[in-house]
Amino acid sequence: MENVKKINNELTVAGQVTLEQLQQAVSEGYKSVLNLRSPDEQGFWSDEPQQVEALGLDYVNMPVKVETLTEEQTTEILKQIDELPKPALIHCGKQMRAGAMALMNIATRQGMVPEQAFHKAGEIGFDCSAYPKMKEFFEQYVSKHSKAN
Repeated sequence: MENVKKINNELTVAGQVTLEQLQQAVSEGYKSVLNLRSPDEQGFWSDEPQQVEALGLDYVNMPVKVETLTEEQTTEILKQIDELPKPALIHCGKQMRAGAMALMNIATRQGMVPEQAFHKAGEIGFDCSAYPKMKEFFEQYVSKHSKAN
């Protein structure tokens, strides 16, 4: 699939997906889709839930806006990621929110410190410094919620 980054064997992130990508995800064994886009975003695919479920995948939409993201909302999203049938495809507009949530999930569950999580992000191809507000939130959240603490 294009515009996709595999985080590990359970989580893959993408920008906005197409029907063809969802069909490919099914053929590759994916079990669920988590959409982090808001219905008011340009390019939001309004019948995505029906399309995803018609393919036999579980579907969840939990809109995330970086400007209004809270610790409580993040905790709910990470809990949802834990509960999704795996492997799961997490997407947003340009992978930034999806990548951040997937990496925060892994970092907090594996007891990583923020520097380790940023290193992992770089290995996968994410430039965390391109989104300073998200990077700051990520660092604070992981520092507070990582199992290492």
